[in-house]
Amino acid sequence: MPDPNNKAEQASAKFSKTVAETTERLEREAQEFVKYLNDEVVPTVRVHSTKALRSAAQKLQELANYMEQHSSSTK
Repeated sequence: MPDPNNKAEQASAKFSKTVAETTERLEREAQEFVKYLNDEVVPTVRVHSTKALRSAAQKLQELANYMEQHSSSTK
């Protein structure tokens, strides 16, 4: 007759091993994801943010010029 304690111990050991392997994999993938964010995403966001800010600044300058021209001509 099989020992029920042995089956429970085997199942527990298998579960613990699976959890440990999954944890290791998640930690590796999390590190890879952070590296990807730092190496690829952040620089791209900075480039696009800079371009967007320059474009917004140009449009604000144009608006300021327009407002100056139209406010001085109505006086």
